[in-house]
Amino acid sequence: MKLTSTSWTDGGRIPARHAAGKPDAATTVTFSDNVSPQLAWSGAPPGTKSFALICHDPDVPSRGDDVNQPGREVPADLPRVDFFHWVLVDLPPTLSGLAEGEFSRGFTPRGKPGPASLHGARQGLNDYTGWFAANADMSGSYHGYDGPFPPFNDALLHRYVFTLFALDLARLSVEGSFTGAQAREAMRGHVLAEASFGGTYTLNARLAG
Repeated sequence: MKLTSTSWTDGGRIPARHAAGKPDAATTVTFSDNVSPQLAWSGAPPGTKSFALICHDPDVPSRGDDVNQPGREVPADLPRVDFFHWVLVDLPPTLSGLAEGEFSRGFTPRGKPGPASLHGARQGLNDYTGWFAANADMSGSYHGYDGPFPPFNDALLHRYVFTLFALDLARLSVEGSFTGAQAREAMRGHVLAEASFGGTYTLNARLAG
């Protein structure tokens, strides 16, 4: 199975228009266009009854002491954890791609609605739900795609991995506003094939060059 995109080159820099955050001369960073990327796939194995798509950043700092602190950098060797940016399940087996901007255009304070979505699919919660939980102006349930917004002072270039899973069941056994971790667990033993496509992004001016 193969997963591709015309939005950027696999492994290359993700354009700011696909990110949730971008550099800003006045405020260091600000919200960006947050356009969901175009994706296409082929070669699904026989017996595929649905697809699931997960986008995650495996490079999020495990501690927030230095995050977004002016005059400091988050050390590159700090242990890292996953941050889910998109959890999309129950895509029909007849589908072979998603159009650019089909699932997101702009960043929505308090989050986009869900879990019901296009193509009869369901979208889980991304991890901006937890990130903004203590922010009175931004807290909410963030369903669907919200792109990269790494710390502006992180010394590590963040990777963003889109993984498509071909599953042997038509409906994943998750309910309500499920998380990326719950979707991964529900897929155990049901994955016939998977394919990945990715890119990198930074808001650290030193790394951006």
